[in-house]
Amino acid sequence: MFGFLKKALKPGDASAPVPDAAAESPAAPLQAPVSTAAAPSPVREQEKKRSWMDRLRSGLSRTREQIGGGLSSLFSRRKIDEELLEELEATLLMADCGVDATQHLLKELRLRWKRDKLETADQLQGALAEGLLSILAPLEKPLEISAHKPYIIMIAGVNGSGKTTSIGKLAKHFQSQGKSVLLAAGDTFRAAAREQLMTWGERNGVAVIAQESGDPAAVVFDAISAARARNIDIVLADTAGRLPTQLHLMEEIAKVRRVIQKAEPSGPHEVLLVLDANIGQNALQQVKAFDASIGVTGLVLTKLDGTAKGGVVAAIARQCPKPLRFIGIGEQIDDLQVFRAREFVDALFVPVGKSDE
Repeated sequence: MFGFLKKALKPGDASAPVPDAAAESPAAPLQAPVSTAAAPSPVREQEKKRSWMDRLRSGLSRTREQIGGGLSSLFSRRKIDEELLEELEATLLMADCGVDATQHLLKELRLRWKRDKLETADQLQGALAEGLLSILAPLEKPLEISAHKPYIIMIAGVNGSGKTTSIGKLAKHFQSQGKSVLLAAGDTFRAAAREQLMTWGERNGVAVIAQESGDPAAVVFDAISAARARNIDIVLADTAGRLPTQLHLMEEIAKVRRVIQKAEPSGPHEVLLVLDANIGQNALQQVKAFDASIGVTGLVLTKLDGTAKGGVVAAIARQCPKPLRFIGIGEQIDDLQVFRAREFVDALFVPVGKSDE
């Protein structure tokens, strides 16, 4: 259907040709090896969870200083009153929780304050944490990838959002679940993106379908064909970074989605939008624009470790409640993890009177 040279880029072999998908035999699938090691002990699992919580708390330190730390500072000097609640409202807005979420939280806090006769700082902080959890809990919907093979994930986002890096980390995440992965370098407009994806492919031992120039939709179509022939579990399809105001370029991403549907009528099975947490409320506009063009089904929020605007998660939950599949809080390959609302809220608050260290 698409006449161009296809290449599979593998570790140590940047020029190995990919046979035509129709000629490949599924009898010898290319898959990531499944470990036969014994299942990790409960102690080991607990250590991993503690390590992630430590990294999450560290990554959210700037937002915590804005919300949790600011709250502790407010409550350390006086009892609960309307003036304090007004200052709390300003604190939440500065953390980019958004007007809608902030008003909702303050309304609930005022009700709890009067109904439950809250008096102390830790009581009100606990009520705020509970209110925030109730807002964020609906976003917690982990991906279910067992229904299709290959499971096709289309990934979009503006340049600089951390999109390509997130793809590399997602590949590692799925490999850790024993899944085989193939990457499609659909961002053919930016050579650096293709090279970056190839580097991630080498690091993870994952094949990358790419070409130096041409139609990104054709690259993705080819990747799906190769994945089907090789019995691959998951295809991660990169797309060119686009500003939502560039309507003619957004249409090119929409074309990628249409071509995926031609290659696999049930796909794409997930359309992930990668958002940079540093942009705050602008993230809402990106969600709306990309959703109108390609039908966003889930979000990845990156760079939470570099901003005090992590409250934007609450704004998203109130105004654009798409499932938040993953959050990123650092540069390490394990610093992209499944979003869990309780963990996120716990990492934001420090008990009143205790140090943030």
